[in-house]
Amino acid sequence: MECPHCGVDFHDQWIDTFLQGPRGSIPWDNEALRSKYWGHSVTACTKCNMPIVEIGAVTVDGNKVQRVTSSRWDRIFPPLGAIRPVDPIVPKYIANDYIEASLVLSLSPKASAALARRCLQSILNEQGYAGTDLARQVDALLNESDASRALGQSLRTIVDGVRHFGNFSAHPINDRTTLQVIPVETHEAEWCLEIVRELFDHFYIAPEKAAQRKAALNTKLATAGKPPSKG
Repeated sequence: MECPHCGVDFHDQWIDTFLQGPRGSIPWDNEALRSKYWGHSVTACTKCNMPIVEIGAVTVDGNKVQRVTSSRWDRIFPPLGAIRPVDPIVPKYIANDYIEASLVLSLSPKASAALARRCLQSILNEQGYAGTDLARQVDALLNESDASRALGQSLRTIVDGVRHFGNFSAHPINDRTTLQVIPVETHEAEWCLEIVRELFDHFYIAPEKAAQRKAALNTKLATAGKPPSKG
């Protein structure tokens, strides 16, 4: 699973415990009453060592409480701030907005989306798509003619979709309304964060990795007495 604290995937191993039911003891022979009992499962991320707790209706095998069921009662209790790590190559002022948007996602999708939109506009401004209207900046990005900066098709599709997110067309975003809070669904706010993360990779992380690979190649070429790569 993906750790809600640090965002790293790890192999989860849960410890299951019975919590409480309507009569204080589990009626093992009564299936209807048994469904009203609760258990909780706890695991810890092997990377950051932070705890993750899930609560739900228990399943029973003999007299033993098993892993909580996949039912409509289940929920994982996320940390109040689930930080999504950002590569240090991303400008700090943009990374800070993104981290804050991640922190408030579970508490207020609308606030998270407002911060994520500001991240998007900051990225576009920083990359030279200047303007005061985010919709026009998105258009400029999608119409980029420089092949080295143009988005791939899959990324083009999701960035193009941002104009429909949160009734985008009915709420123009400009310098004065960048942090405007508008009604959004949780999945829309989550989607906006994913778009920003994809743009982090496109504009900052991937080019930096390419530059590092080229520098390593040139070092090897120099050692061999050959001219540097022109690519």
